[in-house]
Amino acid sequence: MIDWSKIHQIRVFSLATLLLAPCSFLYGLGVRFRLMAYRKRKRKILPGVVISIGNLTTGGTGKTPAACMLAQWALIEGYRVTILSRGYGGRYKGRVLEVSDGNDMKAGPAEAGDEPCLLARKLKGIPVVVAKKRYFAGLYAHERFGTNFFVLDDAFQHLDLRRDLDLVLMDASSPFGNGHLLPWGPLREPRAGLKRADAFLITRSGYDGSADGLMDALKGKWPDKPVFQSDHVPEKIVFPADGAVHNIDFLKGKRVVAFAGMARPEELKKMLTDLGADVVSFKGFEDHHPFQRREIQALMDERINFHADCLLTTEKDWVRMEGIVHLSADLAYLTIQMDMRDEKEAFFRMVREAAVRLEGTAHALSA
Repeated sequence: MIDWSKIHQIRVFSLATLLLAPCSFLYGLGVRFRLMAYRKRKRKILPGVVISIGNLTTGGTGKTPAACMLAQWALIEGYRVTILSRGYGGRYKGRVLEVSDGNDMKAGPAEAGDEPCLLARKLKGIPVVVAKKRYFAGLYAHERFGTNFFVLDDAFQHLDLRRDLDLVLMDASSPFGNGHLLPWGPLREPRAGLKRADAFLITRSGYDGSADGLMDALKGKWPDKPVFQSDHVPEKIVFPADGAVHNIDFLKGKRVVAFAGMARPEELKKMLTDLGADVVSFKGFEDHHPFQRREIQALMDERINFHADCLLTTEKDWVRMEGIVHLSADLAYLTIQMDMRDEKEAFFRMVREAAVRLEGTAHALSA
């Protein structure tokens, strides 16, 4: 298995660089031609407020917790909210797939992808719809649910749809990786693309103090664009076999075998260690890894061999595993939420103002 997360951090010249640099160059040409083509197109418009959450790099910035936070706020504000996603990794064939109607799951991760299913499980009262072209997902949601507030998950590069707020997330500890385009680096497009953003949200800002430097750099380059900071905060430990839920203090002093399939899986190990767990064994998998029954059984055997108290993974990984493993009393997952601390009020004031601007424009056009 190729560990792309490590390759995307390598800054020195190597054999991998020699092989990947030409591919990165060709990829960059394709991206630039695509961006030029979309500049001449008229973007499609959905009937409501459209907020995009995205990033410049592949994975690992915390878009899912951000989408949850934004959608829950909009629901409390009285909007009829739907999450629109591309459904990465899903095998659905139709134009649109309804993952959830806000109450019941309509599709699983094999069809819809793991992230839409995770959002659907966490967001009660908020439908989740996936489509390759999110415009069609939005029209479906408007007709089916009366949606007037659309949250576009992972949509910064989805240029076909007009949005009222383009929010770009960046990891404080590694905002651009090694600074190169795919596949040499993690960048989906050149950093100059950040000029399309309306605001920036720095994630994992409490890790090593690097958030302040990134914040100053962004404000220096784009002084008119708001910059916010946030952290990924562990929320609770869930044992799905019996439905037991514990607060994070449960992990203190516990012997844990842990695993994760995400962009930087070692972050789970660090988080568990910071919570006081004794991580006696850890295994990382690539992002969106399709777990096999034998892999999970091997990890369960490892828990026994290490006399660990539990086998622990992330909630996102559990969504992919749920249908293929028997429920062991020792298997648990960790849930994560986004915490903006003192900046939350200013952040949602910005979102509210974007919504009010749209509503004011719509009223003027209909007058």
